[in-house]
Amino acid sequence: MSPKMLPRILVPVEFSPRCHGAAQYGEALARHFHGEVILLHVVIPPFAQFGSLEAMAFSNAESMIEELVSQRTAALDAFPGQEPADVPFRRVVLEGDPAQAIADYASAENVTMIVMPTHGYGPFRRFLLGSVTAKVLHDAHCPVWTGPHMEQAPDYSAIRFRRILCAVDLGLQTRQVMCWGATFAKEEGAELIVVYAIPPSATRMGGFYFDPDWRIEITHQARERIEFLMSDMQINGTVRIEQGEVAECVDQVAAEIHADAVVVGRGRAGGMLGRLPTNAYAIIRRAPCPVVAI
Repeated sequence: MSPKMLPRILVPVEFSPRCHGAAQYGEALARHFHGEVILLHVVIPPFAQFGSLEAMAFSNAESMIEELVSQRTAALDAFPGQEPADVPFRRVVLEGDPAQAIADYASAENVTMIVMPTHGYGPFRRFLLGSVTAKVLHDAHCPVWTGPHMEQAPDYSAIRFRRILCAVDLGLQTRQVMCWGATFAKEEGAELIVVYAIPPSATRMGGFYFDPDWRIEITHQARERIEFLMSDMQINGTVRIEQGEVAECVDQVAAEIHADAVVVGRGRAGGMLGRLPTNAYAIIRRAPCPVVAI
């Protein structure tokens, strides 16, 4: 990843503290990679936001939308406050379904990364459709930088990336995840750690444990495979092989090494579960640091 690889960083905004933290990460990334930050706010149409009966109480829904757009545009102009002089900003206000609008805009504008918190558009939307971030994770084609602790983000000028953790499953996306994590770590001068978790189902069935030699063998095979891939791609880093539930292992290692970001794969488009495997979603929900879903 060269500094030109993150030219457009999209930060969806709905004016919460978590969203302000996401903007700090967006600014830090844009500053390092000489990119542009696009702040996007999506106005939900009155009928979708309030329901048909409540919306009918307004004499003119179109006028209400215009007023909302005007108010949100003014708020977005003042967000996130003082801007760094060396980071260009663009502000966009759209109308529609937030998740769909974010994914569509990212695709149309060739956005190279979306930065957003795990939650942020209110319980009504989450109750009906799941969180907006979850839908963006399923639908967006670019990497998504997210996490549950965005409101704790420091000022963009204090954000550093010293240890990058790549969580791999040795599936089809392993090379892509390792490549993204390694190049990001190289650009930041950070240490790269690759972790693979052997789930309990691989070492026992029900209450019966397999031969201990089997556990040793699959651990050896996993390490050998990862080290081969790292050598083949000329990646330098440390390998960690853990045993236990995948999300729990990954997040424990992230906390232990004080990782500044975790890189995971999202799977491929299509299928009933979309692009976000269960383990990836669990890692994102529990992670002690931001997660980049590739």
